[in-house]
Amino acid sequence: MDLYDCHTHSTFSFDGKAGLEEQCQAVLDKGMKGICFTEHFSVDERDVSYGVMDYPAYHQEIDKMREKFAGRIFIGRGLEIGEPHLPACREKLAAALQDMQLDFIIGSIHNIDGVKLRNYMPGKSKDELYGAYFQEILTMAETADIDVIGHLDLVKLYGAIGGYGHYEFEKYRAVLTRILRTAVERGIGLEINTAGWRKEAGEQYPMAEVLDLYKELGGEIVTLGSDGHKTADIGAGFAQAVELLKETGYTNYYYFTARQQKKIAI
Repeated sequence: MDLYDCHTHSTFSFDGKAGLEEQCQAVLDKGMKGICFTEHFSVDERDVSYGVMDYPAYHQEIDKMREKFAGRIFIGRGLEIGEPHLPACREKLAAALQDMQLDFIIGSIHNIDGVKLRNYMPGKSKDELYGAYFQEILTMAETADIDVIGHLDLVKLYGAIGGYGHYEFEKYRAVLTRILRTAVERGIGLEINTAGWRKEAGEQYPMAEVLDLYKELGGEIVTLGSDGHKTADIGAGFAQAVELLKETGYTNYYYFTARQQKKIAI
């Protein structure tokens, strides 16, 4: 089947390890149909990605790659925006995005109150950590201009690292229902982010119960993302992710172009 990796980072991100051409060649070598680069972007000066991405250079380089790989793979120009819902940054973010020509926007929570999750965690109880994180996800789903929610339960990675363990789905069902119902109402999708299988989380983001609930509430927009930062990561875990989709009753997944959904049968 046709596979599109919709969450990847190149050296245009602060933590990317490979250039655009290397990543595109990896897509081609692995027999995949496309890639969307989703470079880290933030207008919050407290964020590690603030001021890193050079959009004009990124735009130009994507165009070069589209010309080089024309007719062979799809190459999307996207962003992963951290905390796009922050009131203090909303106008600045809207102004920054106004002149960008984007295919796809992932909204993600990496920080709470401007503090990295890893650094926010110490001194917090398990309930405080997970509760604060899911509240941020809810506010983002309610207010941000995004196409999908990135790694919806990323916080469980830090729960695993910090010794808290994963969250109990039933305990957070109410807030997760609010998040997912809002996403469905606003036409926002979820991604299956396979990076969790490569890290201490030990499973994909989000857990299968979240995917079940999203479908139960009428959601169907799901993308596949490796969260790849190097060529080896591209498409990693996708066979497993597709099987998970099938097991939870999905018959399609999606990628985006010009911020419009494109359906792929599985």
